[in-house]
Amino acid sequence: MPAETGGFPRYPGTWQRALLPMCLLAGLENGSNHGYALAKKLEERGFSPLKGATLYPALGKLEEAGYIRGAWKEGRGAPGRKVYALTASGRERLRTLRMLWDSFQSTVSRPHEQ
Repeated sequence: MPAETGGFPRYPGTWQRALLPMCLLAGLENGSNHGYALAKKLEERGFSPLKGATLYPALGKLEEAGYIRGAWKEGRGAPGRKVYALTASGRERLRTLRMLWDSFQSTVSRPHEQ
């Protein structure tokens, strides 16, 4: 896992913003979860802490596109939470994004010819 260096995020912020939708879909691949838990999982994997102003609009866009489905769950002694689940369309989108990511990684990793 990349380390904190000189006060910079573990991964560059531009990478995190670009990859957030794919990472959120991947975070729901094995079951539903709420936004805060998804953010904590990403943080454990090297993302900088996600602010609500970044996380929830990204989840909203995925929901609006039909890739995830959100439902409010009542909390036991606590406020309710919106729990998100991957849809069939979201699984297909994740598969496509992973194929593109694999191709991109290959392009970046391959030595450039002069």
